Amino acid sequence: MNWKRKDLLGLQELSAEEIKLILDTAEPMKDIILRPIKKVPVLRGKTIVTMFYEPSTRTRTSFELAGKYLSADTVNLAMSTSSVQKGESMKDTALTIEAMGADVLIMRHEATGAPHFMAKTVSSRVINAGDGMHEHPTQALLDMFTIIQKKGSIEGLTVAILGDILHSRVARSNIWGLTKMGAKVNVVGPRTLLPEQFKKLGVETFNKVEEALKDADVINVLRLQKERQQKGLLPSMREYSRLYCLTEERLKLAKPDALVLHPGPMNRGIEIASDVADGLQAAIEEQVTNGVAVRMAILYLLMGGNTDEVAA
Repeated sequence: MNWKRKDLLGLQELSAEEIKLILDTAEPMKDIILRPIKKVPVLRGKTIVTMFYEPSTRTRTSFELAGKYLSADTVNLAMSTSSVQKGESMKDTALTIEAMGADVLIMRHEATGAPHFMAKTVSSRVINAGDGMHEHPTQALLDMFTIIQKKGSIEGLTVAILGDILHSRVARSNIWGLTKMGAKVNVVGPRTLLPEQFKKLGVETFNKVEEALKDADVINVLRLQKERQQKGLLPSMREYSRLYCLTEERLKLAKPDALVLHPGPMNRGIEIASDVADGLQAAIEEQVTNGVAVRMAILYLLMGGNTDEVAA
């Protein structure tokens, strides 16, 4: 199967076959990362520009390294010092960057749908690196890739997504991706952070951690997004931690070999205990490595590559 889409905007629109193609392509990409010389020439002469209207460390750096490992020229556009501060529209910024020869635009924006608007505006390929509270497709893909690396498959697994569901674009992308790949998904969080609408996505919703974690194969702990909280959604950070923090005791409710994931950055002691985050069942640092591999795969596929060329 070859990649046929111009852009990667979300997992809601992708088929299981398209998701599998990305995950399969990530395997040889991870091999490249683990080599002493982390470089292949497959995207030489291509230019990738990151446009992050929101702060990011992992995603932006991961995309930048992914491009460099594939020999593309990568440019990080600092929006805080760009013409955006002079009132330039997102459309004009995108058209300007495209006119300079950019092949791929990677965008994070606080507005839901911003990358979709960008994709309709430019002929360059567009990758959604997170839009509002809508989707974060590459994070979900790296989560799924990590699950496959650790568990061998996604089909038939029970995955519990724990925490601030309301504000989480990671949760939405994971739900769409995991259910398409055959997983049973439990979603758990406070009533104020777990809207009724999530039941329509084919998941089982819980307000008690103990019920959601029972016999789970994977626990994906979400960051409590303090910067997005509205007054009154939570009584206090202490109360949230008491009821929803993934502790060693709560981890024991899942299967003995349950895998623990977290998209980062972590609020230790609030949504996840340090002994769990640093424990043997956690693959949080490996997620970061896998994130580079998955983003390499996406860049490669969008630019028309095939897996055989990389494997060689």
